[in-house]
Amino acid sequence: MQFRLKQMEVFRAVMLTGTVKGAAAMLCSSQPAVSRSLAHTEQSLGLTLFQRTKGRLVPTPEAEALIEQVNAFFQHAIRVNDFVTSLRTASVGHLTVISSYCLSRGLVSRAVVRFMERHPKVQVQLRTSLLADMPKALLSEEADIAVAAVAMDHLQLQVQPLTEGRMVCVMQSGHPLATAESVSFTDLAKHAVITPHPSIPFGQLLSAALERAGVSLDARVNVHNMDLACALVRSGAGLAIVDEFTVDGLDGTQGLTTVALKEDVLIAPAVLSSAHRATRPCTESFLDALTEQAYMDRQRRRGMDREQKPCLSAT
Repeated sequence: MQFRLKQMEVFRAVMLTGTVKGAAAMLCSSQPAVSRSLAHTEQSLGLTLFQRTKGRLVPTPEAEALIEQVNAFFQHAIRVNDFVTSLRTASVGHLTVISSYCLSRGLVSRAVVRFMERHPKVQVQLRTSLLADMPKALLSEEADIAVAAVAMDHLQLQVQPLTEGRMVCVMQSGHPLATAESVSFTDLAKHAVITPHPSIPFGQLLSAALERAGVSLDARVNVHNMDLACALVRSGAGLAIVDEFTVDGLDGTQGLTTVALKEDVLIAPAVLSSAHRATRPCTESFLDALTEQAYMDRQRRRGMDREQKPCLSAT
């Protein structure tokens, strides 16, 4: 016969209180109901759990051994209940975030730190992803949330605008244009320029802006990674047009100067998630941290613009 949960509750209450009366009060039950349950438990288990002596219940050695296991069971049940509560409040668990590379080293990394300070028991996995690979990762539940450099239209994804940024021009600090407050495409047409490859979103945004301006650039090098463009500038390959999120995430900008473009080439990063999956509290909490960090970063960049500081730091 199985030792059922209700029987365990009655047995444990009697062991804790020492009397049927105390157990009944603890369980908000009647004394006859406790007595019947106790008698049924002994009969069904084939064990004598208590000796009845002068109206008192004296635990037998079998009861003393059994209560250790029952207490361990109830302690585990309490831990399970606490775990459920923590899941509901996003205090434990795991979270998988994928991000465009240009956002991962600055904005997203700082958001992860902010999130972990609030939820130190949550395990976070952060990895970079190409934009084209994000839908599959989200829909197959390999990732909980994606932070994309640009928004995308996808019937099976939820898309939430996150922040905005611009393309900027990065050059060596000794370059003749480094002291300018801003440079135009026409200014850049006189120099060798490193640009995003036309096949990637940033390259397409830049190509459209150049076409609107009626300007062609001497694009000596096309790159798929904006970090690489900055490395080429540092090595003396020319000027580079990159997104300001990449500059913000550089390990250091020593020797480099960032100058604003007169023509606005706007970038609108977005948060992507599966439209078929309920958002977990853990994911919602990370989104809060990400949104807060994006706002702070945007305010910091605006403050630097007002102070006319052409060099962006990595802090």
